[in-house]
Amino acid sequence: MKKLVGAALALALGATVAMAEYPEKPISIVVPWPPGDLEDILSRMIAEDLQAEYGVPAAVINKPGGGGGPFPGAIEVATAPADGYTIGSFVPAVPIAGPNIGIPELTPNPFEPLGIFLTYPFVIAVKGDAPYDDLQGMADYAQDNKLTLGHFGGPLPPTRVTMALQGKLGFNFGSDAAFDALDCNTLASGDADVINTTLQLILPCLDDVKVLASLTGERIALTPDSPTVGEVVPELNVALWNGFFVHKDTPQDVRDKIIAVAKKTVMSERAQQLAAETGALIYWQNAEDAAAQIEADAAVMNGL
Repeated sequence: MKKLVGAALALALGATVAMAEYPEKPISIVVPWPPGDLEDILSRMIAEDLQAEYGVPAAVINKPGGGGGPFPGAIEVATAPADGYTIGSFVPAVPIAGPNIGIPELTPNPFEPLGIFLTYPFVIAVKGDAPYDDLQGMADYAQDNKLTLGHFGGPLPPTRVTMALQGKLGFNFGSDAAFDALDCNTLASGDADVINTTLQLILPCLDDVKVLASLTGERIALTPDSPTVGEVVPELNVALWNGFFVHKDTPQDVRDKIIAVAKKTVMSERAQQLAAETGALIYWQNAEDAAAQIEADAAVMNGL
């Protein structure tokens, strides 16, 4: 009997030691978009702090492709071991759209949030010389002129909201196309007449573009004269966020270590300075509240 008790204690102590070792090898944060936007910048800040806190290499891996699916970056996180060494930095499309568009690795949703830390200053923007100044003006102009919409992918919430404006305002885009990057060059080159992007990507040419509206819960401080889409069409009041996700089988103690660093990073002075410079909201929403946010957003998106 004593031998059995001793063996059980040894196993328990061994398991505790094993869990306490996290992290003991490099950590990867997978961003399924090109480098340069806010989720990438913040994920890199968190990676730097993970490395400083725990003494192991931590790096962001950008794995763009498939704005409308199949989200190869998300698939990489889904198929990696559930040990906290592969973290996903995801927008709503991954946990909400991924399981509904026929991606086997994402069906059913294999992820759980560690927390949400960013609300993008997502905007609908056009060239500065466009012959209209607001959403209704765009809709009126589109009656007799073909407008091309540039977006990051059909299933993404900002794209779906922008497409839903067609029925609400009584017009149709002449065409639309998905891009990996939507910035000043997209408008200047004429690749798209209207772009659905984050303010961060058009800050360098903000004086040369018109922001018709933002897809945010409140107006963006850097573009205070531009209404939210929800102000124009209340039933389309949806914002785009980004958060950290891990496989649902990831141990809680591992999650707690990642969360502790990520929360500290996003509330740091340098992260809050980024918020002031870009118009983004940068904060920490805990796992339970993040899960509730995802459920609520899925209900809205399913109604579009």
